[in-house]
Amino acid sequence: MIEYALLAGGVVGVGWLVRRKHRARSAAAPVPGIPGMARQPAGAGRWRPGRVYADGGAARWVPERGEAVELPGGRATGLRVPSIKEGISINPGSRIVACTYEGGGSIEIAVMPLDVRELLEALPQADAPSP
Repeated sequence: MIEYALLAGGVVGVGWLVRRKHRARSAAAPVPGIPGMARQPAGAGRWRPGRVYADGGAARWVPERGEAVELPGGRATGLRVPSIKEGISINPGSRIVACTYEGGGSIEIAVMPLDVRELLEALPQADAPSP
């Protein structure tokens, strides 16, 4: 019987801590930027976590560690789901947006499906080539 009382007390304590943490997170202001992972150049290298910021009309990728990558004149050239191999490194439910920017650079940015629209507003889609 004592075990049940201790178990119930533990469950109540954990519930209180989880609820307190949830309230603190919901009271905090939203973090600016679009969270995701990127690799540069596109199709090579490793995925690095960070955020895409689109303030001032020029988008930039800011990794958690390292220097920011400016994306002047950035254009989205493709949208796809991750392959099985990529799904091991990034969230398999994410979407990968391939981008090019001035100077001949390329980058792939993986974001969650609800953030794709916001990313495509920051990096508009490239015009389709005319036949």
